[in-house]
Amino acid sequence: MCDSEIHPGLIEDWAVSRRAALAGGVWAAGFAGAAFAAGEVVETDVTVKTADGAADSALFHPAGKGPWPAVLVWPDILGLRPVFREMGRRLAAQGYTVLVPNPFYRSAKAPVVDGAFDFSNREQMGKLMGYRAAIGDEGADRDATAYLAFLDAQPATDKRKKAGVQGYCMGGPLAFHTAAAVPGRIGAVGSFHGAGLVSDQPSSPHLLIPKTRASFLVAIAKNDDARQPDAKDKLKAAFQQAGRPATVEVYPGDHGWCVPGSQVYNQAAAERAWAELTKLYKTALV
Repeated sequence: MCDSEIHPGLIEDWAVSRRAALAGGVWAAGFAGAAFAAGEVVETDVTVKTADGAADSALFHPAGKGPWPAVLVWPDILGLRPVFREMGRRLAAQGYTVLVPNPFYRSAKAPVVDGAFDFSNREQMGKLMGYRAAIGDEGADRDATAYLAFLDAQPATDKRKKAGVQGYCMGGPLAFHTAAAVPGRIGAVGSFHGAGLVSDQPSSPHLLIPKTRASFLVAIAKNDDARQPDAKDKLKAAFQQAGRPATVEVYPGDHGWCVPGSQVYNQAAAERAWAELTKLYKTALV
């Protein structure tokens, strides 16, 4: 697996520090459109047993009487960290039971990045790529099945309604794997600047589309589209051939634009993507 498959749209050094990610200004800017108080959401650190070990994860659901539809959130290559916990809280406040796992539990506990991270540093990047490679396609399928089973075992989950899955960067392909691994449960898929959704390999995530029963939102970064301009057309063709409802759109942000705290964060584009995801969940998770 090469750097471009993990972070295909990276065109400049991107250093993300834990201190910057935790800064109040980042949160305020990143989630200006979310009106919720911490007391409205219940957050619990949980451990999910999988076929390959135990995944340290974060579980969120609204305070009060449920149950609510389930949503699995796959983080980007930097894994489970404060910004994805904040996303989990925001989503839960909208009326969902949300699980954000540490996708790298086979290799390290979260957060797997502590302090500054530079994507141009081959040693640092190689470590993360090793973590990603340890998951593998079959591992992703096993994990997805375990995570949905865990969500369905929660009293806060409404199992009568379909579940959603969303992923960022490397989480995009993992969201596709989830929809194919648990097709009877997943009703909606959101991929945001997904890495390597289309390739000429038999393991390409877009080839999983016929195995799914979900509606899709695929938000592509503008520089990812510039690198691979035919990917969006191949995705649209695959969705059409499989008869799956899908919106495939190139957004003005560069790869990583949805995640507050990154140097490429685009608040306006991120909020529009979040609004589209909200509409998808309202119509598909029934």
